Amino acid sequence: MSRPLSHPGLSSVTLAGILHALSDPVRLAIVRELLRCGRGLNCTEAAQRLKLAIPKSTGSHHYRVLREAGLIASERHGTELTSRVRAAELEGRFPGLLDTIIDAYEKERPARRAAARRSG
Repeated sequence: MSRPLSHPGLSSVTLAGILHALSDPVRLAIVRELLRCGRGLNCTEAAQRLKLAIPKSTGSHHYRVLREAGLIASERHGTELTSRVRAAELEGRFPGLLDTIIDAYEKERPARRAAARRSG
């Protein structure tokens, strides 16, 4: 039997927790991809869409951080976890926050790619 997943109540979700969780570029990319999909994705689907080659344990860690920060909700389907962003709930508590962060991330991505090409 697998252990139950804990999701914080919306009242205990903090701005600091959200910003900490999204300070990692992989977690930020996961949230962006989950928002794009809308219906939710399992870890394998998200990794394939993002072309991430990370160990399962690392992926699990990222999802746990996002879940504990209150950014995503996950539910078990057999052996898989499907996660979705708690977009409507977060919009109610922190209006415009996720959109602002994702927009800034999107604007920053081309500059990061160019810098990586110059240094590589």
